Amino acid sequence: MKLTYERFWIILSSCIPFLGVTIIFAPVSLFLLVFACCMALLWSLKIENRSISSLLTQYVAMKAVCWLGKRQRYKMEKGTQDIHRVQEETLLQRLRKNSDTDYGKRYQFSSIKDTKSFREQHPITNYVHYEKFVERVAKGEQKVLISEKPLILAMTSGTSGSSRMLLSTKDTNKDFFLQGVTVCVDAMRQAFPATESLQKTLKFFYSPLFRQSEAGIPIGPNSSTPASSKHMLHLYTTPAPVYQVLNERDALYLHLLFGLKDKNLGILESNFCSTIFYALRALEEHWKDLVMDVEVGMISSALSLDADVRSALEKRMKPDPERAAELTAQFEKGFEGIALRVWPRLHLVLAVDSGSNQIYGEMLRQHYCKDVLFYSPFYASTEGLIGVNLWPLEERRQYLLCPHSMFCEFIPEEDIVSGDPRTLLMEELQEGHNYELLVTNASGLYRYRVGDVVKVVGFHNQCPKVEFQYRLGQLLSVRGEKVSESLFLGALKRAVNLWLGSKLVDYCCAESGILGNASGVAQPHYLVFVELKGVRSLTEEQRYKLDQCLQEDSEIYRSYRIKGSIGPMRVELVRSGSFQELKDHMIVFSSVSSNTFKIPRVVRRKEFADFLLQRAS
Repeated sequence: MKLTYERFWIILSSCIPFLGVTIIFAPVSLFLLVFACCMALLWSLKIENRSISSLLTQYVAMKAVCWLGKRQRYKMEKGTQDIHRVQEETLLQRLRKNSDTDYGKRYQFSSIKDTKSFREQHPITNYVHYEKFVERVAKGEQKVLISEKPLILAMTSGTSGSSRMLLSTKDTNKDFFLQGVTVCVDAMRQAFPATESLQKTLKFFYSPLFRQSEAGIPIGPNSSTPASSKHMLHLYTTPAPVYQVLNERDALYLHLLFGLKDKNLGILESNFCSTIFYALRALEEHWKDLVMDVEVGMISSALSLDADVRSALEKRMKPDPERAAELTAQFEKGFEGIALRVWPRLHLVLAVDSGSNQIYGEMLRQHYCKDVLFYSPFYASTEGLIGVNLWPLEERRQYLLCPHSMFCEFIPEEDIVSGDPRTLLMEELQEGHNYELLVTNASGLYRYRVGDVVKVVGFHNQCPKVEFQYRLGQLLSVRGEKVSESLFLGALKRAVNLWLGSKLVDYCCAESGILGNASGVAQPHYLVFVELKGVRSLTEEQRYKLDQCLQEDSEIYRSYRIKGSIGPMRVELVRSGSFQELKDHMIVFSSVSSNTFKIPRVVRRKEFADFLLQRAS
């Protein structure tokens, strides 16, 4: 009798409570007898490529996270009913913990009794305010910004400029797991019951490189490898030795290889949809090599692997000509809807698809992952957990601000450029309005301008639900017109629809000023790089359509164009794969991990604009 995941789940769910009862009410000998009978039943059945111990470990880990999720969800729901009190308690807890630090003494944290006095005593800040304090921490000085030693010096993604070094603490990580991960797992299980089965997940994760500060504190991205927990590894198709592979292309090949071997895969997961999109694009390019490895039970010699890593991985490989034939038949039909065809039991794509990742989510739904459901779980940053998506089935990505994670303030959009802007608290926000976000977190940032602008789209009890709008550092502005990412993307998508046969793959912009005399036009203008599928060239008329679309969407841009203050947009079509190459190029010269990297929609450095110009067709 062959055991399906559903049957195993039913059997195990009925066995575990019975075992629990015997532990409480029966002698040890009876418990052992019942346990032996349960195991005999399970061993008498067969489930493909999975050991009983692996299934049991996954079951226990899943149940533990679900239990935590329900508790945290209840705590969050309760917190949203009295938002001012919870936010004030969160703030005062942060201040009390760090009141004995050099920074806490300087700003008299011990004298602050409420949100009002905090906002009166402490200024609004940006990264420059903290730079020297962080340098002191990196050199090993104690109790500078926080009362404890940071786990790592976390590097931001640098989407809006240069990467910044922030502190990451146990509290930051604990909040992200308890208030973020477990709550979203609870929401996911309720919205997508099929994900509760004991199928594995293909998680695309690349082990980052870390360097050391003078004091020996690790410096790198704020992300933990799945291999850091042996129990969690049972959830994933990728075996532990792969996380020792630091070359991203080789690691991606191995993620795909072990994912393809498991035809019962349940979830595709990554931090961002961009990572999954480029992974499936790599699958389209290299499927023949991958299928060959599945068929013969070996790992391609083209991969540069340490001998011990190769040996450990090849022990997990067995020839599987049947699976190889299945894969070949599907790949030869093309790659539209390929995810469900190679993994017919796939339930979900679990990755952020809002903000700058919106276009990748759309491309996945239209092509590789047709008919697969998507869940965008978090709104988070290096600074910490900001919001969670409790409504997975909603098409609009709305995030409930986490009341216990950080103390939040908001600058109304019209006041952002003010020298001394007023701030509002959660309970003072209005639906339909945009605000810049400020946070006071668990790792030494106080009234800190994150640089994100969000829109309040509703309230859950007293707590705001928000949609991400844009980053302030990603505004296009050559004459003070301030065109946001969301506004520009809307115009670009309309223009692409007018370019018959084309589909948008990726894009970014630059302001002509960074090119100097090489810009070629006297008036300042936008330089736009687009990667398209379905067309090899664009006419001048087609290129001008984008300028027209933006003029229709932005009255201020149109007024500057009519006056001649802004010149016509320059649109460059780049060859296929250019943005993947740009990503690799940018990562090499930064401390950013591939897991957290986001293609900037506005590049600020000439070398990156030149890089794309060299790939223009």
